[in-house]
Amino acid sequence: MYDYLIVGAGLFGAVFAHEMREKGKSVLVLDKRQHVGGNVYTREVEGIQVHEYGAHIFHTNDRTVWDYVNRFAEFNRYTNSPVANYHGELYSLPFNMYTFNKLWGVVTPQEAEAEIDRQRRAAGIGEPKNLEEQAISLVGTDVYEKLVKGYTEKQWGRPCSELPAFIIRRLPVRFTFDNNYFNARFQGIPMGGYTRMVERMLEGIQVRLGVDYLEDREAWDAQARTIVYTGPIDRFFDYCYGPLQYRSVRFETEVLDTPNYQGNAVVNYTDRETPYTRVIEHKHFEFGTQPKTVVSREYSSEWKPGDEPYYPVNDERNRELYLKYRALADQKPQVIFGGRLGEYKYYDMDTVIARALELADQR
Repeated sequence: MYDYLIVGAGLFGAVFAHEMREKGKSVLVLDKRQHVGGNVYTREVEGIQVHEYGAHIFHTNDRTVWDYVNRFAEFNRYTNSPVANYHGELYSLPFNMYTFNKLWGVVTPQEAEAEIDRQRRAAGIGEPKNLEEQAISLVGTDVYEKLVKGYTEKQWGRPCSELPAFIIRRLPVRFTFDNNYFNARFQGIPMGGYTRMVERMLEGIQVRLGVDYLEDREAWDAQARTIVYTGPIDRFFDYCYGPLQYRSVRFETEVLDTPNYQGNAVVNYTDRETPYTRVIEHKHFEFGTQPKTVVSREYSSEWKPGDEPYYPVNDERNRELYLKYRALADQKPQVIFGGRLGEYKYYDMDTVIARALELADQR
């Protein structure tokens, strides 16, 4: 009989498991995949740590979380400075003075702000009602048309005019020449990959891989006093109210016989015609000097059963549907629902860890 059965060996599950073991509790971790780490899993190819489920750059303003992850890994100095490719034209991301200078020839922050204000007034936007209006109010029509619209519609599979405004509120816009995408005090990539970091969190804890908890939940439930579930909450309840919507991502990864393919870890393709959203060159996350390189093209798609759910579609319909499932979850005090899928919420890595630490502290 275990104190805790944790379903999912991703960040939430690994942190919670580690904290419970530190408290002297007995813990069993299950994961349906054949590896730990969840979507932050990395594997070595040609001496390069490949981010198997998309790029993950750790960043946080939370000193407690930063100190915590540094107990399990040494982080390098990687700073996320993606590049936007629009029909072969290259622009800086985040949107900054380099972007505005290339678009309009402006050289001072005052000139850039004046041009954005002119475009905002010309568009006649008051209170933004959707993503398109929110983006134009932040960066103007030119930036929106070239660098936001195509990428976002590929990513979400919907016109920007039909997407909620809050999705784009985290868009980094600055009137400096700072190419750092994140406004975070701490940032980097764990040297040796995320998998090693998660394995260290799980040291001394029994882990069973290739096991789908929901296929034999009664047997597993009988082995633990408390269940920590980090999978999709709608699947836990057999989709009784219907499935929640997610966006999924498909990756095409290849090894190239060249030391440098694109000169940057992340290049976003912001035109609508290019079928993929971005290309990741993994070696640049760790300043690699290997003779070969590994690149991944990312294709966004609507989730369907059998696909991996990545991003919750947090529109009004899905929020209402989630609340129905949340009400069912509240009737199961012996089950803790956590993480991006268990709470149907987009989490950055640091907020996942903070949430797991918070819940573990309450036990």
